[in-house]
Amino acid sequence: MSLQPNKKRLLMFSAISLSDIVLLLLIFFLLSSSFIVQPGIKVKLPKAATGEPEEKQQVLITITDKQVIYLNNEQVAKSRLGARLRTLLADRPEKMVVIRADKGLPLQKAVEIIDIAKLAGADRFMLATEPGL
Repeated sequence: MSLQPNKKRLLMFSAISLSDIVLLLLIFFLLSSSFIVQPGIKVKLPKAATGEPEEKQQVLITITDKQVIYLNNEQVAKSRLGARLRTLLADRPEKMVVIRADKGLPLQKAVEIIDIAKLAGADRFMLATEPGL
């Protein structure tokens, strides 16, 4: 009568199941990261200690670091900005323009856009910033 077990122990480690788990995690993170894309124009705003939340009914001019100009999230040429802005400001009682300029943009370029907006009929200007200093 033999009392020893018939099954032998497996001396090798099988990494196949571990590689399957790692592959599944990699696929999960790759797929979920593609859904985190934020829509809109990417602009690094300067920081300020005092800031006010912007209202949705304002005219918004965005200037990227590559000096591309957007009027209410629609790209517009600098030569056409004045005319387009004039039509937008015509039916608004408060002629305010919010300027979202990238913090790496030269100040002279932002001043040129403010001049165009002033000639188009804008009375008040706000510079968009991020909270904190």
